[in-house]
Amino acid sequence: MKKLLILSGKGGTGKTTTTAAFIHFAQAKVFADCDVDAPNLHLVSGLRTEPVVSDYYGSEKAWLDPEKCIGCGACLEACRFHAIKETNGRYQADEYACEGCGVCSAVCPQGAAILREDQAGALYLYQGETVFSSAKLKMGRGNSGKLVSAVKSAMAEAAPPAELAVIDGSPGIGCPVISSISGVDLVLIVAEPSLSGLHDLKRIVQTASIFRAKTAVCVNKYDLSPEKTKEIEDYCQQEGIPFLGRIPYDSSASRAINEGIPLPEIDCPARDALYSVYCQAMSLLDIQP
Repeated sequence: MKKLLILSGKGGTGKTTTTAAFIHFAQAKVFADCDVDAPNLHLVSGLRTEPVVSDYYGSEKAWLDPEKCIGCGACLEACRFHAIKETNGRYQADEYACEGCGVCSAVCPQGAAILREDQAGALYLYQGETVFSSAKLKMGRGNSGKLVSAVKSAMAEAAPPAELAVIDGSPGIGCPVISSISGVDLVLIVAEPSLSGLHDLKRIVQTASIFRAKTAVCVNKYDLSPEKTKEIEDYCQQEGIPFLGRIPYDSSASRAINEGIPLPEIDCPARDALYSVYCQAMSLLDIQP
């Protein structure tokens, strides 16, 4: 099964819209949303089944037993993250500030402070004729990279025999992106025609090169700045990166998003351009579109 990952340098470039379109074009039976901080592929996936939800435990956080706490304040003094709060002479750990270092448990004379597993998020697995794996990280939690790995593992384990898996990644180059890139066959970067868009593109290319991942590029809303689009094309040519096409600004895309439907269901220029990009991406994967 070939894995196609779609990334962008920042949010709002059209990454998820492109992913949803590719899923529709390929009639893909296996796909995943690895943007665990803000997953939204499910909004346009068209799935009507209920997912199997499982808790995700990514790390440990401090917990103070109110029955054992004598209010000595040793934990408060020792915590460098200011995660211990006092209320009426008793102390509790703030789950959003706690880094799980364990100093409080080391200094507590009563053994009231302990580290215990923290529910950092939830995994969602839609199964049936189509397998869709997703997750959502709780606010203020780390280990997003580990959660992305769990999303990909769940997808792979539940996947029926299929030629292609389409994965929607996170924007940027952080931990979830690094985890998403690992093990994929092609990274398609959706760039925007701006100075920051070119800068962000270069950062992703550099990140993907560390993993020796094959990359390709397309530009969304290219007609907002044909000059910057040309700069992006020139950069791709210099670096030997396949440039798969230009997608025009199209108000139909906003209408599709607002209605929660894939863009390919609307007859419009953006759809036609996306289909051309899709066909070229499949060619790079040696898959017949």
